[in-house]
Amino acid sequence: MPGIFYRNACLSVVAASTLIAGCSTFNNLTQSVGQTFSGGFAPYTVEVVQGNFVSREQVAALQPGMSRQQVRDILGTPLLVSVFHADRWDYVFTLKRKGVESQVRKLAVYFKGDAMTRAEGDEMPSEAEFVASLDNRRKSAKVPVLEASEEALKAFAEKSPGPVAAAPVAPVGQAAVAYPPLEAPSR
Repeated sequence: MPGIFYRNACLSVVAASTLIAGCSTFNNLTQSVGQTFSGGFAPYTVEVVQGNFVSREQVAALQPGMSRQQVRDILGTPLLVSVFHADRWDYVFTLKRKGVESQVRKLAVYFKGDAMTRAEGDEMPSEAEFVASLDNRRKSAKVPVLEASEEALKAFAEKSPGPVAAAPVAPVGQAAVAYPPLEAPSR
């Protein structure tokens, strides 16, 4: 009887040793594969964009005394509206991208009744600064001009083949286009 116990104990020790050796080999294999990926390949990482981007221009447009609807028209729907703090709206924006430092910005808008009293939060970037921070491939790229100058409009008008005909406007009370009836006339 003691021989069987001794033999089973030895088999258990050998099996456990094999299992532990196999785990360390698996660990070494996964580390070498990870190093191969870091040498030239990397797994895909998801970009995370959450909340409302609020620009410096939007914050500047807020004025004390504005209604909740006017604030919503400027900033959008708040990310957080607490039941316990009904007179406070929180706007939080988070952007996480590979190769770029994470961006987290917060803005709290306070109300008294339906009128806004104040807004507090982080320093917000301008729209142009935010757009420039999105492109991490071209660090020296300039932000394109987003408005047409008078000179650019004149140059465009000179290059165009001719005046563009305006669409005909129907007189008031008449349909611009006659469409066929949707249903057959009843008889």
